Amino acid sequence: MDGAAEKGADDGMGRLLLIEDDAETAEDVLGDLRGRGHQVDWAATGPEGREAALAGGWHVIVLDRMLPGCDGLAVLRALRQGGDRTPALLLSALSDVDERIRGLRAGGDDYLTKPFALGELAARIEALLRRPVEAPETLLRVGTLELDLITGTGRRGQRGLDLLPREWKLLDYLMRRPGQVVTRAMLFEEVWNYRFVPKSNLIDVHVGRLRRKLEAGGEPPLIHSVRGLGFSLVADD
Repeated sequence: MDGAAEKGADDGMGRLLLIEDDAETAEDVLGDLRGRGHQVDWAATGPEGREAALAGGWHVIVLDRMLPGCDGLAVLRALRQGGDRTPALLLSALSDVDERIRGLRAGGDDYLTKPFALGELAARIEALLRRPVEAPETLLRVGTLELDLITGTGRRGQRGLDLLPREWKLLDYLMRRPGQVVTRAMLFEEVWNYRFVPKSNLIDVHVGRLRRKLEAGGEPPLIHSVRGLGFSLVADD
């Protein structure tokens, strides 16, 4: 499956990836979207969809929440963690508010509950196609703290940071939410990919190690504990 798009969607038509395990739903969606002039490829499993999505070149990705092999949120997280900002629309039979919030927090741009009207799906895709294309994010900066997503290096001021992979993911997550309170439950779900909150001091241990590395040059603290809630990363300038 070729994931390289050679041109944008200036004419309102797009190169779309549909990740859906239900063959009947997929056939209906493919027929409708192709009839409207879109070019659509189909992946039927989570691993197949993740491989196609990561290949890039799509204008919009439409993916089911529940997929064999790995679920839609895992596919979405793999994209976002790699810096891919392709608009993504989640399809799901799970309609409660918490599930919609999880989908949006994982990096989804829209969420449509099954069963849905094909016309509404097409309209939502067209709305996503009209959004301005964002340049890939290559540098995170909060105060004097920087993470270079291309080279995989971090700095605080002029001092380099020697970060382990989990520390990098933890700092990346915090830096994308400067000044916000991040709960332990959010960190377990988004950084450790846990679907429950274990009775463990795992997060506190990693936050403590990360703090020591960030403050090793005698700099003031960046990561602050919020009693009873979690942590917040606050700029130092």
